[in-house]
Amino acid sequence: MNIETERKYKLSVKRHDEIVQKLAELGAAFDKEVFEVNYQHRGGEMDERGATLRLRKIGDFTVLTYKEKIKTDDSAKHKIEYETTVGDVDATERIIERLGYRLTAVYEKRRKYWRLDDVEVVMDELPFGLYMEIEGTVEAIEAAESNLGLKELEREPRGYPRLTIKYGKTIDGVAVAKFERTAAV
Repeated sequence: MNIETERKYKLSVKRHDEIVQKLAELGAAFDKEVFEVNYQHRGGEMDERGATLRLRKIGDFTVLTYKEKIKTDDSAKHKIEYETTVGDVDATERIIERLGYRLTAVYEKRRKYWRLDDVEVVMDELPFGLYMEIEGTVEAIEAAESNLGLKELEREPRGYPRLTIKYGKTIDGVAVAKFERTAAV
């Protein structure tokens, strides 16, 4: 079983820039930058277990992810996580719907990945704000928080689907958060 352990933080533009600078000062290795479109599905027994299915499209690459919350006593989020590559997104979407799950949220995200010691640090830009996630063991996350000077930074307990429901638009019963597109001249 794969367990994902992470903490998420809401950032101001100023705080975002300070953390990016601090990552560079600490010698964090920048890995990549991607643009994602995420499709969140819920329903049935998954709702009872606090689970969800997500299709994540990154260019021509798509991943299907199953996540299920695990209750713990610490302040990090712990989730069972299984992922697999998907070859045909439309067929996978139809399979998910035929299994009785419904599309609940669609959100876009610009994500930058860094490696800092034993954690992965990602800086996310969504249509409704800037966020950072640190993933690793609880101990490694706490060490990274200390090294990055995050003591006063408030943690964000909600996932992006819930934030999309709060800050996005509802279209045909689906919460949507997409970046504004400018017309080509």
